[in-house]
Amino acid sequence: MPSPPCFSLVSRCTVFPERKSDIKILKLSVSDIPMLSCQYIQKGVLLTSPPYSFDELVDFLKQSLSTTLSYFPPLAGRLTTDPDGHLHITCNNAGVDFLVVKSPNLEILNVLCPGDVPDSVKGFFTFDRTLSYSGHFKPLVAVQITKGCLKISKYPDFCRDTVFNSQAVLKFPPGGPTVTFAADEPLRERILHFSREAILKLKYRANYGCLLTKQTNSEVIGKICNDSWKSVNNEINGKVKNRTDEISSFQSLCAHLWRSVTRARKLDPTKTTTFRMAVNCRHRLDPKLKPYYFGNAIQSIPNYAQAGELLAKDLSWAADLLHKNVMAHNDDTVRRGVADWEMQPRLFPLGNADGASITMGSSPRFPMYDNDFGWGRPLAVRSGRANKFDGKISAFPGREGDGSVDLEVVLARDTMSAVENDPEFMQYVSEMV
Repeated sequence: MPSPPCFSLVSRCTVFPERKSDIKILKLSVSDIPMLSCQYIQKGVLLTSPPYSFDELVDFLKQSLSTTLSYFPPLAGRLTTDPDGHLHITCNNAGVDFLVVKSPNLEILNVLCPGDVPDSVKGFFTFDRTLSYSGHFKPLVAVQITKGCLKISKYPDFCRDTVFNSQAVLKFPPGGPTVTFAADEPLRERILHFSREAILKLKYRANYGCLLTKQTNSEVIGKICNDSWKSVNNEINGKVKNRTDEISSFQSLCAHLWRSVTRARKLDPTKTTTFRMAVNCRHRLDPKLKPYYFGNAIQSIPNYAQAGELLAKDLSWAADLLHKNVMAHNDDTVRRGVADWEMQPRLFPLGNADGASITMGSSPRFPMYDNDFGWGRPLAVRSGRANKFDGKISAFPGREGDGSVDLEVVLARDTMSAVENDPEFMQYVSEMV
């Protein structure tokens, strides 16, 4: 058997912005501050070897990173708390960590092997188990790749004149917050791939589920297999009253996952289950946020259902519940959420305290596979150990870029085994990595 991967640090340095920042401070918003008890986000892409030497690659990345930091000065800054308790990023050009690590006995096949995501993936990321609050004395970013272009096409907007800019103060205990979930519980992690055809089947079921008999359902599945993605989408769009009535592909997939995990957990029928998802507030505000506003502008939507009712109803019922809550999250809802937080400032309660929750993160709309540095698209997207607990799901676009989705699923061991053996769920999974 091959020996376990060994990661050795080749070099470590600080990369500074090519130009000093004109911005002095950037105040953290109501959408930023609650995340300070979360761990540093650890996301990365797996690439093939470049067509030039490793040393040339390192030099190229350092230079391009330095140039990029000039456009995003907050990333090279540090967190500060002023005497009144308000949190800021001080854009002091302190730089970011740049690490070069080697693992001679680790190959791509070891990372993309069938089965659970191997522990070796965790070794790709630094700042392991580090809370975001630590940005007071640690770099806010540690990166090993970036795009090396001379100009950027979309300049960030650092304006803080928004509803998320608040005078409310969140008081932290001495030494900062602690993680809100059990970081060492035994878990399994898998990547589930859903093709665009599989997701379209779910979308069709979600929008027409209450109208389909078993016979017509099988006919619909056959129709979807034979028709194009565009033509079936047009059929759905033509039969719903308007665009806002349509249950989306992603809402359909989320409902499918919610029902399967709930079934796998074997909860009491009266137990309340929660499916928590983040919504982008930028376009929900009136007026809308500027397109390239730099910072978080999200709020969490908790969706509740008793386990028994969720499983007794069909997919369309669960998907419609998610859809209605998302559609109801408008300008008034966003502003009420901000006002509620200002009345009682608090951290985001990441975790699964009651054993019946699912938290969906990331988004299939994030263009992860567009990180092409000149020698081809990434082979895969992977993440580190950060912010993972029973029921934490992350969604990424499929590598095909055609509407397919990869779900990074983290569950308790028994729950994962039950999901793997759930034929109702697995019939839509194209492959498990």
